[in-house]
Amino acid sequence: MGAGKSTVGRALAERLGWGFEDLDQRVERRERRSVAEIFRDSGEAEFRFAEQRALQQLLTEVIEGTDQIRNRIIALGGGAFAHEATASLIAAAGVPTVFLDAGIEELWARCTQHAKEQGAERPMLGSSSGFRDLYEKRRPCYLKASMRQETGGKSIAEIVTELIQTLGLTAC
Repeated sequence: MGAGKSTVGRALAERLGWGFEDLDQRVERRERRSVAEIFRDSGEAEFRFAEQRALQQLLTEVIEGTDQIRNRIIALGGGAFAHEATASLIAAAGVPTVFLDAGIEELWARCTQHAKEQGAERPMLGSSSGFRDLYEKRRPCYLKASMRQETGGKSIAEIVTELIQTLGLTAC
C-alpha cells in the first residue's frame, strides 16, 4: 500500500503506449462492490479469493488472445504476492514483475494522505504499528518479484524512466 502501483502503472503504460489495468478495479467490477466493502462484509479471505479469480480471468483473456499481457501494465493489490494461490498464478504467467518499494514512514504517509484526500477507506490501514507489521510480514513475498524499484523521494516521471531503462523497454 502506498508504493504507487496504480499511479506509476498508469504513467508507465501511458509512456509506453500500452494498456493499464488495476486488478482491484477488476475485482470491484466483478464483485459489484468496493474492495473496502468486500473486506468489511466478507473478510480478507473472500477478497483474496475474488482477487485470485479476477487475475485468473485476466490471464485467461490473455491466453485466448482477447488481451495481450505484454502490452498491458497490471497493478496488483498489495497482498497479491502474499497469497499463495495468486502468487502461483503470477509466477506461472512468466512476465516481469516489479516491487515498488519505499521506506515504511513514506508509505504510511502516502496512504494516510491519500485516504484523507479521497475520503477512501483503506481496509489494511489501521495503525502505523499494524501497517509496519503487515509490511514486514509481506516484504519477503514482495521480494520474489523480478525486480525491486525504489520509489522513495522520487517523482513519478523518474520512477517510470528508471523502470523503462531497467526493463529494456521502448517508450513512445
